[in-house]
Formats: sequence, C-alpha cells, structure tokens
Amino acid sequence: MTEDAAVLGAGVPDAPAGGWRTATVSGVRRPIQRSVQLRLDVHDRIDHLPGQHYVVRLTAEDGYTAQRSYSVASAPGDPLVELFVERLDDGEVSTHLADVVEPGDELEVRGPIGGWFVWDGTAPALLVAGGAGVVPFVSMLRHARAIGRDDLLRIAVSARTMAQLPYAEELVAAGALVVLTREQYGIRPAGRLRAEELLPLWEEGQTAYVCGSAAFAEAATQLLVASGRPAASIRVERFGPSGGPA
Repeated sequence: MTEDAAVLGAGVPDAPAGGWRTATVSGVRRPIQRSVQLRLDVHDRIDHLPGQHYVVRLTAEDGYTAQRSYSVASAPGDPLVELFVERLDDGEVSTHLADVVEPGDELEVRGPIGGWFVWDGTAPALLVAGGAGVVPFVSMLRHARAIGRDDLLRIAVSARTMAQLPYAEELVAAGALVVLTREQYGIRPAGRLRAEELLPLWEEGQTAYVCGSAAFAEAATQLLVASGRPAASIRVERFGPSGGPA
C-alpha cells in the first residue's frame, strides 16, 4: 500500500470487478484527430464505478495477443460502455481500434477494474487532467449529473489546443477551467496550468484526482502541493505507451 493509500484508504475496496467478456461494437466515432470513441455492448456486463477501466485484448491468427487498458467515459447508468482511444503510431492495440474496428465487430474485454482511482459520488472532488486524461473524469461528470450532484465536482483540464481536447464541449458546458498551452482561450493567453488558477477550485474536504501523462501528472501534483493541498489528499493515475489506463 502506498503512503497515500494508507491515509486515504483503498478507494472503494469492494469496487465491482469483471472477468473476460465479449463486447459487440455498437458505435464508432472519431471526434478529434488521431483518436476513436467506441461504444461497446458488453455481454453479461457488470456495472462500473466512475474512474474504473477496461482491458481490451486482441488475438492474431497465430495466437499472438496484445492488450491495453482504457478508462471508461460512460456513466454507470449508461447501457453501453464508452471508451476513448488515443491512437499511438506504435500501439498494437490502439492502431487496430482506431483504424480497423467497425460497428458489429466483437472484442475481448475485461472489466471493470480498479478501486483506487474511483469516485463514488458522495464526496467533493477536484479533477485535474491533461489531454486524454479527461476520460475517467467525463465518467465522473456524467455520473454526477445523473444523480444531481454536479456541485461536488471542480474540474481543470489542459490540452495543447481546443481541437485536441477530448470531450471539449461537454467539459466547457460543465464549467471546467480550460487551459491551452498552444493557443489563447478566451482572455487567457496560451500557457501551462498555474498553481494560482487552482486556488478558486479548492473546497473543504476535497480529494484531488490527477490523470494524464507521467510528465503532466508530476507537474500537476506539484502545483496542487504548491497551492496548499496535502500530498496525501491527491490520487494520481498516469498513462503512456506502456503505462496504465489511458
């Protein structure tokens, strides 16, 4: 158990978990470049909690397998599981999902998985994401809307440009602080997220969730600590070509 886990607890220790299932692809969208949004009908599905993820496994004709974890974007009440996949040029799974998969195809999936990076909808939370790290937070946001507790969430997201921010319209509509590093957004000039920008999002009793690349997660965690947030109140999920959920 990490030091943070010892203080905050194991997240949701009895979080739902599912084994390998067959999922039928119900929908395929490409909302932004180099990405794909998949809507999956998971057979004998176990309902997830916001922040959990699924593993997708591909098997070649010669028996070779490759698998990758992807955070769930859909709310628990959604009848389908929504995954957002960022295409990596050297990604064995992401290239197939982004370039080949079509509605009606079947995929092997395992999930839901995870209990540490989970929000159960009962306590205030600050969500800080970089790029595709917004995906688990979209699930949290959709769940908050479904149960009428939008007031529990404060959101800050960072991307290079608005065109590269997944679920941009949904996040803006929710009042998220949007930080763009390569272009101006509103009256805010291009630039990285600053500690003072996080201060208005602070609320007593919050747990902070940080999701993004390893570099973003480290930088965002340092900003939170610099703004007075106890390190033990921060849950971090990093992703990358060989990392955890994306």
